[in-house]
Amino acid sequence: MFDAPYYAALGLSSIHEKVLSGRRLSFDDGLALFNCPDITAVGALALHARRRLHGDAAFYVVNRQINYTNVCVNGCTFCAFRRDEDEEPGAFRLSKEDILERLRAARQSSLHLDELHIVGGCHPKLRLAWFEDVLRTVRGLYPDLPLKAFTPVEIEHFARLEGISSQEVLQRLQAAGLVMMPGGGAEIFDEKLRPQICPHKADAAAWLRISGEAHALGIKTNCTMLFGHLENYAQRVDHLCRLREQQDKSGGFTCFIPLPFLTENSRLKLPEERLGPQSGLDRLRTVAVSRLMLDNIPHIKAYWIMMGPKLAQTALWYGADDLDGTIVEERIGHMAGAESSQGMTITELENMIRQSGFRPVRRNAVFETMPPDAPGERKPAEARP
Repeated sequence: MFDAPYYAALGLSSIHEKVLSGRRLSFDDGLALFNCPDITAVGALALHARRRLHGDAAFYVVNRQINYTNVCVNGCTFCAFRRDEDEEPGAFRLSKEDILERLRAARQSSLHLDELHIVGGCHPKLRLAWFEDVLRTVRGLYPDLPLKAFTPVEIEHFARLEGISSQEVLQRLQAAGLVMMPGGGAEIFDEKLRPQICPHKADAAAWLRISGEAHALGIKTNCTMLFGHLENYAQRVDHLCRLREQQDKSGGFTCFIPLPFLTENSRLKLPEERLGPQSGLDRLRTVAVSRLMLDNIPHIKAYWIMMGPKLAQTALWYGADDLDGTIVEERIGHMAGAESSQGMTITELENMIRQSGFRPVRRNAVFETMPPDAPGERKPAEARP
């Protein structure tokens, strides 16, 4: 890390002292970090905070992601994934058997899964009972496979569709096998901006409330922020502060994932100054500031699908400690223009981490470290049902 006089020259003397002593940063501190001209100085502070929490460990998960539909009632202007109706070109909706077939194929491959990640659009005709049936069936077939599914936005949609409370939805899904929730749908919490990008989606208060309800039931969740669209630095810091406040109350966020806005096929058009190669620096800065502001959320993820593998590797030096996982098939980011591959092997992920100067640590859906003798990749000849 740079020395105290260097940070004093940048106007970050008090922030430097707070980071070294482990004290909480303020809203104004977060804004100062976003506006600091020296991104390496910000990154060094984030690396210090990251090493204090995790040393040289960098986490990954052996997972299979399944997007069950892209038909969605929310109509978000930024979303390239969504379709309005089943009949619209590019629309899809998986049956239960489609989901099970994808899971069987993953189980028969060289991977031993530690997480099944299920997420999709808010379909107007898929009822809660269908999802309960899917979870119960998967749990019956693979009782040791942790099920991570459904964002707070999906939970709010199920509640409206069924005419019941979001808490009852969560209780029913938990009884069916849900143990972890992804953190999508948070987008940006600012009440003036949110209607411009996702006017029909669950609002900030609902998203935070449902996350708290899940935590109270013992369901861990992730949390996210969509950035790089129409928001400003103050709105980003406000978003981070609201997540931190919710974590103080309910304590169930395991990981924060900053999601860069990908522009391809989106109806939301950006001003020219938001485009271009400088966006890579903004992504690293956002990872770093997130690590420094979110002192009560254990993990920061550099989601390699949306950041790209090279930038995700670099982000490990800017405060991130998790890269996500093998994934196998991902549609949301790729329909928005993600240029990364659809998946990685365990060997590729571990090499990616080691080449970055960190130590790979395999985890499961709820961020429990897997034992060293956990099954790795099988050779194809050894694959079995």
